[in-house]
Amino acid sequence: MSNLDKNNQSNFDTALFGLLLDRGLASNLQTQLIEALQKVFSGAHDFSGLRLPSSRVLAQELSVSRTTVVNAYDQLVSEGYLTTAPGSGTFVAHHLSHLTSPVARQSIQPPPQKWVPFHSGVPDQPLFPHRVWSRHLERAWVKPTSDLLGRPDPFGWYPLRKSIADHLSSWRKLECRPEQVLITSGASEAFDIIFRGLLEPNRIAAVEDPGWPIMREALAVSGATVEPVRIDDQGLDAEQISTKASVAIVTPSRHYPTGISMPLSRRSALLSWAKRTNGLIVEDDYDSEFRYQGQPLPSLAGLDRLQRSVYLGSFSKLLSPALRIGYLVLPESRLKPARSYMSRSGARASLIPQPALATFMESGEFAKHLRRMRRTYAKRQASLVTELTPVSDLVDVSSDPSGMHLCVPLRRKLRRLATDETITAQAIDAGLYVRALSAHSVLPNPPQGLILGYAGFDEAVLAKAANKMRHMLRRMAEQ
Repeated sequence: MSNLDKNNQSNFDTALFGLLLDRGLASNLQTQLIEALQKVFSGAHDFSGLRLPSSRVLAQELSVSRTTVVNAYDQLVSEGYLTTAPGSGTFVAHHLSHLTSPVARQSIQPPPQKWVPFHSGVPDQPLFPHRVWSRHLERAWVKPTSDLLGRPDPFGWYPLRKSIADHLSSWRKLECRPEQVLITSGASEAFDIIFRGLLEPNRIAAVEDPGWPIMREALAVSGATVEPVRIDDQGLDAEQISTKASVAIVTPSRHYPTGISMPLSRRSALLSWAKRTNGLIVEDDYDSEFRYQGQPLPSLAGLDRLQRSVYLGSFSKLLSPALRIGYLVLPESRLKPARSYMSRSGARASLIPQPALATFMESGEFAKHLRRMRRTYAKRQASLVTELTPVSDLVDVSSDPSGMHLCVPLRRKLRRLATDETITAQAIDAGLYVRALSAHSVLPNPPQGLILGYAGFDEAVLAKAANKMRHMLRRMAEQ
């Protein structure tokens, strides 16, 4: 028997021994078995000519009487599904192609969707240390500890929470205890926990405009009322927050999507607002580890010492979006209501990668990976800036000290001819993924610019994409 035939026989045996019969149904076990076997024979696989197990073996596997199996086989022989050969056994009949589901036979797995330049927020996943990661994952689960097999803590795997606390202390000047760290499945769950578990219903949240559209949607789902506040060249101004708002959600280290860093004076004003109004600040710190000039800026929550602020972080951009691991750092005063909420709602973050991520961080390999990515992304940003400099009369191209994307404002010359949404539509037709800055705004007279991600693409790919962009912009300017 060839390897292909052996594989086909193995798939056939697996399908047969996996049949489920229910004694609680109105139809008897024999009828159920006949119908189940007919489905196997007429499925996507061609099992023609394959040998069935003996009636005794199949009866034992399905926990039914041998008579039930013998009668089912006899019925299927009479219907032409099976044939018998004296002394050899029972086989699936040939020429059953007319029974095969045409939809199943035509089913084709769709090809994976590729990231397209200039998709933003995408890390270079081929550079992720997969072999090192697999060792940590295997070490955790080949012989899992009793802690991993016990009832999980809704706040997440404690060693990972400790590793995150250590990382924040050294990289973000944020001192916290592991007990204050709550592992999440991402930003949507984080906002759900904040607005359903920590705050009273119908809170009004001041958010930056322009801002992250998905965040506004997540807030709406969580029951919050969103109040956009237009930022200026120093970020969000606390004086512009209305008296109705009791929560402010900000990206102070690197505003998304413009890349603006909030100066100390604005941070202090925001902390004063929180103290004066008894408000809560949510600091979304999505990619501040990727800073190319000097050390990462201290976090706003660190300045506040986690008195009136919640810190939100993620590993999706640092490592891989496939991890679906993020975290919240909560004030001591919010731990009890958060734990009460998590005990009711349950944790959504998978426990599977958490012990591996903990040891990955403890070993120093996480910090090593971040340093390597900082060097790589810095080179890619410099390359993109160089490639776009020839059209600097049309767009404001300048380096950014941090981040994974560039926000490129349109100059007046180009704004007279086209909007950023017109440009992005043409870019998409040209095979590029460019986002319009105005699409991130809900207030009138939105700023005009292009958002160009560079982190996930090597310099050769960026050069080719930038060349397309240059020619497209120049043609638009000369029309």
